[in-house]
Amino acid sequence: MNIALIAHDRKKDEMVNFIIAYETVFENHILYATGTTGTRIMDVTKLSIHRFMSGPLGGDQQIGAMVATNEMDLIIFLRDPLMAQPHEPDITALLRLCDVQGIPCATNIATAEILVKALERGDFAWRELVHKYKPGEL
Repeated sequence: MNIALIAHDRKKDEMVNFIIAYETVFENHILYATGTTGTRIMDVTKLSIHRFMSGPLGGDQQIGAMVATNEMDLIIFLRDPLMAQPHEPDITALLRLCDVQGIPCATNIATAEILVKALERGDFAWRELVHKYKPGEL
């Protein structure tokens, strides 16, 4: 599965610790991340991560493009709800695309853990059907 990892500045440590805790789950998937988040994770794990640009510089939009073309299966986006973000329209657009495409998106650590536990159990097999068939073929 293709999994995107995004974390606002004050959530990066939380993301890194979360990925360390579930490294054995994530090592079986293709990982993408925005710039600094990806670097921080790769510095402390053995995971290979395709890094996009930093979120404010277009990384959120790059991930959004994958969501729009149904190339992303799961997003963990640890947002900081108490800090205004200069690229808030990009964040809103990404979350809207997840809703439109039916892509699971965790925006806090509790939901991220539920999704990763489901991933670990194999509960996302339905995403394989989405990749296999074109719209209207099911």
